[in-house]
Amino acid sequence: MDTKSLARSFIYTDWTLIETQFEPDKLHSRETIFTIGNGYLGTRGSFEEGYVRALPATFIYGVYNDVPVVYTELVNCPDWLPLVVIVNGDRFRLDRGEILRYERQLDLRYGILSRSIRWRSPSGHTIDIQFERFASLADEHVLEQRCQLTPLDFDGLIEVQASINGYPENQGFNHWENIDQGKTEHGIWLHSRTRNSLIDLAMGAKMTISGTEASLQVNTAPGYPTLSSTFLAVAQQTITVEKLITVFTSRDIDTPVTGALEKLAHLPDYTLLLNDHKQAWERVWQQSDIVIEGDTTAAFAVRYNLFQLLIAAPWHDDRVSIPAKTLSGFGYRGHIFWDTEIFLLPFFIFTQPKVARNLLSYRCHTLNGARRKASHSGYKGAMYPWESAVTGDEVTPRWSLPNDFYAEDVRIWCRDREIHISADITYAIWYYWQATSDDEWMRDCGAEIILDTAIFWSSRVEYNSQSARYEIRGVIGADEYHEFVHNNTFTNRIVQWHLEKALIVYDWLRQTFPERAQDLEQKLQITSEVRSCWQDIIAKMWIPYDPSTGLIEQFDGFFQLEDINLKDYEPRQKSMQTILGIEGANRRQVLKQPDVLMLLYLMRASAEFPYNQKTLQANWDYYAPRTDITYGSSLGPAIHAILAADLGKLDEAYKRFMQAAMVDLEDSRGNTKEGIHGASAGGVWLAVVFGFGGIQLTENGPVANPHLPSNWTRLKFKLHWRGQWHEFDLHQGLGTGDKGTRGQGGQEDKGNLSQTLSASLRFPFFASSSQSESEANHNPDIRGVIFDLDGVLTDTAEYHYLAWQKLADEEGIPFNRLANEALRGVSRRASLMLIVKDRQYSEAQIQEMMERKNRYYVELLKNITQNDLLPGAIALLDELRQAGIKTAIGSASKNARTVLQRLGIADKVDAIADGYSVQKPKPAPDLFLYAANQLGLEPAQSVVIEDAAAGIEAALAAGMWAVGLGPVERVGAAHVVLPSLAGIKWADIQAKLNDAAKQKNG
Repeated sequence: MDTKSLARSFIYTDWTLIETQFEPDKLHSRETIFTIGNGYLGTRGSFEEGYVRALPATFIYGVYNDVPVVYTELVNCPDWLPLVVIVNGDRFRLDRGEILRYERQLDLRYGILSRSIRWRSPSGHTIDIQFERFASLADEHVLEQRCQLTPLDFDGLIEVQASINGYPENQGFNHWENIDQGKTEHGIWLHSRTRNSLIDLAMGAKMTISGTEASLQVNTAPGYPTLSSTFLAVAQQTITVEKLITVFTSRDIDTPVTGALEKLAHLPDYTLLLNDHKQAWERVWQQSDIVIEGDTTAAFAVRYNLFQLLIAAPWHDDRVSIPAKTLSGFGYRGHIFWDTEIFLLPFFIFTQPKVARNLLSYRCHTLNGARRKASHSGYKGAMYPWESAVTGDEVTPRWSLPNDFYAEDVRIWCRDREIHISADITYAIWYYWQATSDDEWMRDCGAEIILDTAIFWSSRVEYNSQSARYEIRGVIGADEYHEFVHNNTFTNRIVQWHLEKALIVYDWLRQTFPERAQDLEQKLQITSEVRSCWQDIIAKMWIPYDPSTGLIEQFDGFFQLEDINLKDYEPRQKSMQTILGIEGANRRQVLKQPDVLMLLYLMRASAEFPYNQKTLQANWDYYAPRTDITYGSSLGPAIHAILAADLGKLDEAYKRFMQAAMVDLEDSRGNTKEGIHGASAGGVWLAVVFGFGGIQLTENGPVANPHLPSNWTRLKFKLHWRGQWHEFDLHQGLGTGDKGTRGQGGQEDKGNLSQTLSASLRFPFFASSSQSESEANHNPDIRGVIFDLDGVLTDTAEYHYLAWQKLADEEGIPFNRLANEALRGVSRRASLMLIVKDRQYSEAQIQEMMERKNRYYVELLKNITQNDLLPGAIALLDELRQAGIKTAIGSASKNARTVLQRLGIADKVDAIADGYSVQKPKPAPDLFLYAANQLGLEPAQSVVIEDAAAGIEAALAAGMWAVGLGPVERVGAAHVVLPSLAGIKWADIQAKLNDAAKQKNG
């Protein structure tokens, strides 16, 4: 189902963001929104042709350089995107000529950004241009671009220039010195070095052109090596330009130029690279996807936010961490905040634990920087900086410099006073350990961080002898509108909690790894006196909590501040601090973001003090109306959503959840141009899983107590807990009882998808002992149904026929409906081979004909609606869902997803195996085995419904049950043969399969 966004130029499908018009005034925010990446680098969604006002940027993890005022920043690296197209002397640009058609798509499933334009040049020549790019998830050092050019009404000269731009800027500041560049037999290369940090970077690029005769020229203008070609283009002929790029830095290898050129020389073609990339994404989404049914906008928005987290995940580097704006923009200079540990890390802990380990290991590598900050500030132990980069030293700027010539500089106090981050990191480590049981990492890294930061706290707290209590004075809590407060409850309690856990970790270490405990005792000087001090602080830490009402004062004197009614200031489009001024907000009971409520959220995970329902209700009622939830901090809405869900305020929870989910897609805060709101993206996952899913962590694993929004009919996700995967499939009214709903656990982590699938494909019957057992009992254990698409759920065969007929007519090849019958269930390439028979064509011509046929077919697909579903299809899909039977599509078509979306049934199936999923088409069993693997089922637990002989053969070869639709002459090899799905019930199919099993074993 397609949903038009509030932005009007956006359409959301299940997996695709579609921009339907070019809006120059939104250039910068759209560059952020269309960012792609692979966990090694991120590239903003700038256009290949380049524009003066654009902010193109590629950020590579760990590549920082010194800069005034803000100390260091993530460097904008050489730009790999430039791809200029000149049509008969007119340079293609969207601000010249006439745009006749425009569409840009971000495919979340596969991390592919594409753009399709029909452009009429100033000289009157019309051309279709299609761009595509991706950063390979299969090989982080490889980047790919493709441009397809189809003149529509002219024959003429087209020139293409593919370049590497060695002059990138960080908003006017160039960090790079060009060292060398050159050309090889494979392409061009550039070698640059950062001016202060002396990080070397090398990029190599090559270009291939197919569909015409073309030769390449090399231009080695300093800092801008270019491959160019001018060729004759003929009307209606598609020419494909492919540009492959490799990149290495001296953080990766000693000689980046050698690495980039060697990889460039051995790269396979674009298609193979694309297939590897897609398979890598399939494996990632298998663990991290969230399925929401009944709310297309929310379903897409959640996936969009998860995509932003996944492309920022450092899959192979434990020396870096995710910046506040990920790798998508210049905001916050690529610095790392508490956002990562508190808002982003839970998603990775529970879906990609290896990434979580890398992120926490960054804090281990930067522990010495935290020690230097503590020492500089006059304290012991380790004091983590508010903003961090490479070394772990404090890089928060002291001053914010205004754009107004006459405005005052603003002092940034967070570096000095917002100290809760050391406890936030411990909080993240603790829950990583609880969820993964990664004792090795805790022994080697986590324990030292927890203990040394505990030593810092014991030197930072103050003992008030008059009140006989410990206090922490002069801090900023989670709420940054109040910049100098005493005894911020959030800070005091999280420090107390930290010390509680430090004692537990210390005791565990002594019992489990006594030698390591002894090493840390000596290194950190942890004596019995130190531990006694921690116990004393825990017992006497001041927490301003009123047990009679449950109300908690945010900090000393908060209740004495001037009260405020935020409704008096509506409508507004500014933060309350902007309206009131810094001091005005300081004097009032107005919060930038949750503070006491943030504490309750953190304590909620294990229901620790002060979290309980009474306390949550009392503090929600007091603090939620006083929180600047719309224009304060983007970190707030997701937390409010979770707590509102806890309180049964589902309308409010949904409102805040959608506020978080759409913050970048709708640019609701007006600052998306600076980069993705990373913490908000992580908060979206938290809101779905812990808020609406109601997940609670127990010793025996996660348990769901769901409270779904009224329009959600289904919520499905997976969590990894102590080496096992737990799958939750939640529906309205399900799992709301006292005991809660456990996930379908007990499934061990069996490694990556490719390994599991590979084993299934090599031994299709090996794991099917359950088949013979169930057949012996005359009762097949069917848990999943795999549907072919064409001829089973819909009839697109007519569209295929018309597309093939048009192609055959153009090529002068005899073809008719009778010949088309032989193409049922056959792949596109195999179909073409049947049509052309013994006629000789080059590989390039074959590829072009397949692409041409597909274009005709896709154009015809625009006519498909839900009315094209075959009788009985929807009813059976709905019945299977209610019966708890998993469903998948197993179609050889590479357009299967598009067809499903246009039919409006993409949300009714659990998995899709299409022409991109496997290399061998039917009658090989690979496609159906892939589908079963996606469903988590053995072959013998699956039944295939097919209308083609090749499909029935594939199902039987996979060791699955087969239901054939159509004449016996065509599908008679199936276990059950039916005329169609019209009027068919699931019970009917089950009964016929049982009969078939009895006959087979009788």
